[in-house]
Amino acid sequence: MRKVYILSLLLFGMFSCSQDLTDLNVDTKNPETVQAGTLFANATVELMDFMASTNVNDNNFRLWAQQWAQTQYPDESNYELVERNVNGRTWNKLYATVIRDLIEVKTLVGETPISPVFSEENQRNQDAMAEVLEIFAWHLLVDIFGDIPYSQAFGDDVTPAYDDDASIYSDLASRLDAAIGKLSGDSGDLGDSDLIYHGDVSKWRKFANSLKLRMAIRMADMNNASARKMAEDAVNDGVFESSDDDFRIYYTSSTPHTNPVWVDIVQSLRNDFVAANTIVDYMNELKDPRLPYYFQNPIEVTDSITGETTTMYVGGVYGTTNSYNAYSQPGALQRNPTLPHAILDFTEVSFLLADAAEREYAVGGTAEDFYKQGIMSSILQWGGTEEEANEYLGQDKVAYATAEGDWKHKIALQKWLALYNRGFEAWTTWRVYDAPELNIAQDVGTLPPTRFTYPVTEFSLNGESVEDAAAAIGGDELTTKVFWDMQ
Repeated sequence: MRKVYILSLLLFGMFSCSQDLTDLNVDTKNPETVQAGTLFANATVELMDFMASTNVNDNNFRLWAQQWAQTQYPDESNYELVERNVNGRTWNKLYATVIRDLIEVKTLVGETPISPVFSEENQRNQDAMAEVLEIFAWHLLVDIFGDIPYSQAFGDDVTPAYDDDASIYSDLASRLDAAIGKLSGDSGDLGDSDLIYHGDVSKWRKFANSLKLRMAIRMADMNNASARKMAEDAVNDGVFESSDDDFRIYYTSSTPHTNPVWVDIVQSLRNDFVAANTIVDYMNELKDPRLPYYFQNPIEVTDSITGETTTMYVGGVYGTTNSYNAYSQPGALQRNPTLPHAILDFTEVSFLLADAAEREYAVGGTAEDFYKQGIMSSILQWGGTEEEANEYLGQDKVAYATAEGDWKHKIALQKWLALYNRGFEAWTTWRVYDAPELNIAQDVGTLPPTRFTYPVTEFSLNGESVEDAAAAIGGDELTTKVFWDMQ
């Protein structure tokens, strides 16, 4: 990766994370705060929009998780990355925009003089908030690519070496501990530039610990002792306790701050996506109450033997072309420009805790209780009721004691279902557990990849380093696994 120097774009009217996101007031009499705050907000928006997007040029994770199938152009459902430079765009987004901005935020915060209006505590908290978000971006890069430029990525060397992915995770864990240790008091003084928590330090601390828990469970199969300590320390210090803690951005009804999914499937006036048969078939079998929230356009289906007609949700065949009107489609909520988007939430944390409990980590509850908590949280979050959630949990195929498979399969299936509309984490859940069973893409004839290949530009601009990295990981292939993928 060559060293990229860019000017971060200023946002045209920042938006907040409350229901009213149209006003982001900054104190123009304090230019240091404005600069750091603007860059921090920009990095947040770029990260959240990237994770929320379903534009096939930028983010194919919903497809790789087999939540959606495609209509006319199924290339991305058959794991094509290079033609649209999806891997290159992902690389550039996280390196040159998100991480670059956050590094500059920390520099500006460190250069801001301590004063009656900018205390040492403010400085520590702002630095720690930027650090936690930067660590989040780094862990995404590792989870997507494996070995990446890290220790030399933003140094003077324009052909930085690639670091070992497991070593990067270890360093990120240490950095995360240091950042958590800095978070104290009531406010980071970023105000509305903090689009998620408005400077609420206690929520940033929960977010950091919840990320620490996620990273611990990622690596549990290959380093159980370290994972146990990370998970237990995170829970003892405090992870998400309800959906009020979610790292979630709230979009507006006016462009350019609408939910990217609305942009891709409504504003674009395109009909590129239908529900994938993979997820719909599971949900139909389990009588999942989230079906009408996840999808729309139930289809009349006639039984070829009995002749009986049933109206049900039907997914398109994954990995080939599908007629848009012949299948169910992304639901009404996803057609709402103001639909919020989370990149780490209470629902996910609940399933992480279920996994930790099964490994006998001291996390304060049983796997079954956390499993139920995750399902309940997801159903309520999408608009269902407690009665619907309890009825769903009461089925033999869903109840923890009687659901099919070992504990990993049980947790994996329900976590994957709950992560609808969060394609990256749903795809990653399948990689972590090798479950649930996904479909083979019809045209290419394979299961989903386990990583992104390196961008083409890396081979032309940083050839020796990327060739060394490819050799170190066992080949720059879609089927090569990142370090924690031990299944």
